[in-house]
Amino acid sequence: MRKILLLCAVVLLFSCSQQKSKIYQWRGENRTGVFQEENLLNEWPENGPAEIWFAEGIGNGYGSPTVTESELFITGEIDSLAWMFCYDLNGELKWKQSYGKEWAKHYPGSRSAPTVVGNMIYVNSGAGTISCLDRENGTLIWQKDYVEDFNAIFPMHGFSEAPVVSGNKVFCTPGGKEHNVVALDRFSGDVVWSCKGMSERMGYNPGNIIELPNRKIYVTFSAYHMLGIDAETGELLWTQLQDNTPVDKREQGVGDTHSNNVIFEDGFIYYAVGDGNRGVKLQLSEDGSEITEIWRTTDLDTYMGGFVKLGDYIYGCGTRKKDLKSFDAETGQPVDSLKAGTGAIVAADNMLYYYNWRGELSLLSCENGKLQKQSSFKMTRGSKEHFSHPVIKNGVLYQRRGDALMAFDIRVK
Repeated sequence: MRKILLLCAVVLLFSCSQQKSKIYQWRGENRTGVFQEENLLNEWPENGPAEIWFAEGIGNGYGSPTVTESELFITGEIDSLAWMFCYDLNGELKWKQSYGKEWAKHYPGSRSAPTVVGNMIYVNSGAGTISCLDRENGTLIWQKDYVEDFNAIFPMHGFSEAPVVSGNKVFCTPGGKEHNVVALDRFSGDVVWSCKGMSERMGYNPGNIIELPNRKIYVTFSAYHMLGIDAETGELLWTQLQDNTPVDKREQGVGDTHSNNVIFEDGFIYYAVGDGNRGVKLQLSEDGSEITEIWRTTDLDTYMGGFVKLGDYIYGCGTRKKDLKSFDAETGQPVDSLKAGTGAIVAADNMLYYYNWRGELSLLSCENGKLQKQSSFKMTRGSKEHFSHPVIKNGVLYQRRGDALMAFDIRVK
């Protein structure tokens, strides 16, 4: 009897440890873009912070690295194949592994950041697969093809998700008419549930999980709707339309790009999209079954640069007017703006880090919503577009540009 009880305890402990494994993912904890760091420089040298190391040859791509306590994972496209690269934190390549075809048409390259949980890595390809790889060596554990397995509708710019993991599930949005959003068993790849959603193609959205006391909600965008789905059952709870053009007159590429995940805080959902409703704040009911719009602003129209919320203010870029802006989170009213170009934004240690499409990486103060550039330098390594988001981990800032990845020391000595 003692042996049986001991075995049960071990199984229970193992099960709990699996479910509570730390998740390393796109834009940090809870996908807020705010990295929990301290003792960072509030001003950089003229030519930027010291470069610790750099790596080249990671292939075409726009996906940011995912950094754990001991290694870094990043994807790239080489000769139409999708590759995962694993580096240690000194920049030494540990392994690389191909996991199928990658997007090789216009803007060729990998699109998304991998998600690392326990000994497994989850990654999407622009060509339409979700794969689970072994963390130790990149061996393929399982894979699903969006078109073959879920009758997906192929988007114009390739599939662009960063896989969302919660408990034993991994969520994805193939965009099929029947299997629009699906939850898979993250250990086997088997379908747990399938949601028809609005039967639209995917909206290039990374997705996010909202955790309530008695419910978890998976939030993503298809082409013209934001979707709130019960993460346990797959029930569609609510939607919000993003474009008022009649369905029969909609053109692919018009009003269907929603590449920033939502942020949830204190009962409110915040999102920013380049077209459709643009910047919006919603109140979520206590049971998660309803949403109520609080405000919207047309000035927060970032397509894929993300946004952050620090205290009472929201920060994000404009696309029509190419500058960085701050907004009052209570009212949605603009507070300040800075001519900084269109780009990607993250935050750490109460400072903003902004990487614009011209290749300038800037450090900004933002006290009481007032934006002021403290330092700036231009990226010289790599090639092609400056679309990737900065990542900060243990006082190191990582920045990708095409087939090059740089690591900069931003710690106070």
